[in-house]
Amino acid sequence: MKDITLLSWNVNGIRAVHKKGFVDWVKSANPDILCIQETKAWEEQLPDALKNIDDYKSYFCWGERKGYSGTAIYTKEEPKKISRELGIEKFDNEGRILSAEYEAFILFNIYFPNGKARKERLQYKMDFYEAFLNHVNELKNKGKRVVICGDVNTAHKEIDLARPKPNEKTSGFLPEERAWIDKLIASGFIDTLRMFNDKSEQYTWWDMITRARERNVGWRIDYFFVSDNLKEQTEDAFIMPEVMGSDHCPIGLKLSV
Repeated sequence: MKDITLLSWNVNGIRAVHKKGFVDWVKSANPDILCIQETKAWEEQLPDALKNIDDYKSYFCWGERKGYSGTAIYTKEEPKKISRELGIEKFDNEGRILSAEYEAFILFNIYFPNGKARKERLQYKMDFYEAFLNHVNELKNKGKRVVICGDVNTAHKEIDLARPKPNEKTSGFLPEERAWIDKLIASGFIDTLRMFNDKSEQYTWWDMITRARERNVGWRIDYFFVSDNLKEQTEDAFIMPEVMGSDHCPIGLKLSV
């Protein structure tokens, strides 16, 4: 058995956060695995300092559009396999999916779609949700142990955002979006933070325009989920609101596997 620390962070632009000391933060935080969402960059656009952080192997996924979406994994242990797709073109071409298979589990680093722009994007988000759930359920049903992390772009319950009532008709807190998280949990996936922390005001995203972070008027839309066959190996889950540099903060998970 060994202890593994995983961190996940929507950086809202990896080149932007690089200028704010990202590499130094990685070295200081020293996770075994770091998952990044919303890189907003193709690998060819990244400086060597971001592609080659000491002690880490790095993997990147990007979409057809430059400056949009994108995911990355930094890992000390080389995975057995890396995948950048669900096998459905309309989802795979946005660079939202990066999975790494290890001996102990399969890790999914996902930047789930945002449904706020228009009705079509909300439908795209819901379709993505269903396709992803089908995919991880297939793996779980085969006995695989699964870790899911990333920006889910939905707050699950009223406790997960500062102002639930005014946002009941806003994408990110719509009944159908929240019901999908219910479905994920009913399928045997655990919201790890709530294993250890049942407090309110535990947020991971704040609106920058209204300077909401200063008042902690936020949303919890970033998660680590584990399949229930990993429950006994889950040692801790936490949020790191003190880490600046993005409109999101990092979140963490500790496993003993």
